[in-house]
Amino acid sequence: MLDAAGVPHEAVTAQVDEASAKDSLLASGISARDLSDALAELKACKVSGLVPGALVLGGDSVVALDDGSLLDKPESREQAADHLRRLSGRTHVIYSAAVIAENGHPVWRHVDRARLFVRPLSEAFIEDYLAVEWPAIAGCVGCFRIEGPGVQLFSRVEGSQFTILGMPLLPILDYLRVRGVLTS
Repeated sequence: MLDAAGVPHEAVTAQVDEASAKDSLLASGISARDLSDALAELKACKVSGLVPGALVLGGDSVVALDDGSLLDKPESREQAADHLRRLSGRTHVIYSAAVIAENGHPVWRHVDRARLFVRPLSEAFIEDYLAVEWPAIAGCVGCFRIEGPGVQLFSRVEGSQFTILGMPLLPILDYLRVRGVLTS
């Protein structure tokens, strides 16, 4: 998304144990919204501490079902099918957080929310869909790429497409203009 928007950047992987951090945060009773924010901050601050003076963007997205349960990335095609069955005919929320850190400390943050309504999915649809989309969706928490065949899962979507894709892009661009990284 940053490339497409013309934002100069360098991608750096944050060397954090995200699974352990997530487990610890969930054990403390954190909300889905705050979980996405905390994980984005963890990543941004970790990298930012290694690159003095740089603005470092960290991000994370969390998918919460209408019953409050959370989905993780599927580890197998069978698990993806189970996720799709759980999503079928239900509503879920994606929280997409972005934190910008400088010198190891957060200086800006934004958490956006999108609400997605999954139509009832037949077993035949799920199998046909996975035949086309697996393993490409293995890295997708909601088992879909909305910019591709995954759009067929939904009867309605409320919120920014950028948020659904994983980053609240417009607020990020606004902050980068404020900081002079982008011209206004």
